[in-house]
Amino acid sequence: MAVIAVVGANWGDEGKGKMVDYLAENSHFVVRFQGGSNAGHTVINDYGKFALHLLPSGVFYPGVVNVIGPGVALDIRAFAEELDSLVQRSVPMPKIAVSDRAQVLMPYHKMFDEYEEERLGARQFGSTKSGIAPFYSDKYAKIGLQVSELYDKDLLRARVAHALEIKNVLLEHLYHKPALKVDDLVEELSVQAEIIKPYVTDTTRLFADALKAGKSILLEGQLGSLRDPDHGIYPYSTSSSTIAGYAAIGAGLPPYAITEVLAVTKAYSSCVGAGPFVTELTGEEGEELRRRGGDAGEYGAKTGRPRRVGWFDAVATRYGCAVQGATALAVTNLDVLGYLENIPVCVAYEIDGRITSDFPATALVRKAKPVFKTMPGWKSDISSARSLGDLPQEARDYIEMVERETGVKVKWVSVGPRREQTFRT
Repeated sequence: MAVIAVVGANWGDEGKGKMVDYLAENSHFVVRFQGGSNAGHTVINDYGKFALHLLPSGVFYPGVVNVIGPGVALDIRAFAEELDSLVQRSVPMPKIAVSDRAQVLMPYHKMFDEYEEERLGARQFGSTKSGIAPFYSDKYAKIGLQVSELYDKDLLRARVAHALEIKNVLLEHLYHKPALKVDDLVEELSVQAEIIKPYVTDTTRLFADALKAGKSILLEGQLGSLRDPDHGIYPYSTSSSTIAGYAAIGAGLPPYAITEVLAVTKAYSSCVGAGPFVTELTGEEGEELRRRGGDAGEYGAKTGRPRRVGWFDAVATRYGCAVQGATALAVTNLDVLGYLENIPVCVAYEIDGRITSDFPATALVRKAKPVFKTMPGWKSDISSARSLGDLPQEARDYIEMVERETGVKVKWVSVGPRREQTFRT
C-alpha cells in the first residue's frame, strides 16, 4: 500500500497536476483534499491539453476512482461543466466519488468574493473571484452547507434562511447590493443536488475499506507551501491549508496512512497572485523566462494572468519542503533553462544588512533581497532526455544543487509537459 501526498513546495504552479497524472497510472484513487476551482492543474496527454480546476488529475485513467474529499470547496456547477468538457473531448467518463461531507460553494460566495475585491480596490489580494475565501469563512463560522444537507428540503431551507440573515445585512449595508431570496437559492440548490447526486459517496467508509485492502492512494494538493494561511506569506495566502499534514484531514484518512510526501518545485520560481516574491524578474529578462516557460509560457491555468517569474529560490524551497515534511522532490521545467549561459540561484536573503538562509515571516520577507550564486548552464535542448544519464553534466549538477540546498532527494525530473518527459532519477 502507498499513500502519496503530492504538494507544492513554493507558491503553487509547480507542475503538481503533471506529476499526479504521471503517477495516477499505478494508483487506485486520486483525491483532491482542499481548495476549490480557484486554481488549475495543467495536464497534457494523448487526449490533448487540459486545465483541471476541481476534478482530480487522475480522471484520464478509467480504472482510477477520483475523489473530491470533505476538505474541498465544491462548486457543483463548475464540477458539472468540467466533467462535461472532458467527455465532449472524447475522454472516457471517469469514476468519481464526492464526499457527502464536502461543503457546497454557494452562489453568493462568488458574489461576495467579487464585491470585496471591488471594495478593497488597490488593497485587494488578487483573488480569482471563485468564492474561496467567503466559502471557508462560512465553513468555520458554521453557516456552510454540507452535500448531505441538500437532500433534506426542510433542513435545506432552514440552513439557507439562517445564512441569509447574515448575508443580506452585508449585501445591503456594506456592498449596497440587492438582498437575496431564500426561495431562489433553495430552487437553485435543489437543481444542483440532482446534478451531484450520482457521485455522492460516504468516502470515509470508502477509504477505510481501501486501506484495509492495501489500495494505493494519491492525494493531490492545490497551490503550495507559501500560499498556506498558517505557514505561507499571509495575508497573501489561500483560505485552505496547502500542507501535506492537512491532506489526511481533507481527504478523510488517518495521518499515519501517508507513506510519502512528494513536494514539487520548478527549476525556477513562478507564481500567480500578490505578495512578496524575492527573486522576481522584471523587464525583458523576466519576459523571456515567462515566454519560454511551460508548454505555452507562464500564464495561470485558471486566470490566464501572466505568472510572475524569477530564479530558483533555495531559501523559500527549503522552507517549503520543511513545512510539507517532504520525503522526496520532483523538479519540473528543467528544460526551460536550456537557453542560459549562466543560471543565477538565490541561496540566501539579505534583510536589514543581515544574511540569512532561513525563510522568515511575511513582514521580513517584504524586506528581503536575494543573495545569488551562479551556476553554469547547459545551453542545449534536454527535452528528449528520458533518464538522468541523458542529461548534460551541468543539468545534473543543477539537480544536485537543489538536493543540497533543500536537503531532500530529487526523485523525479520533468523536461517537458508530456507524460513521457518525466523520469525517475
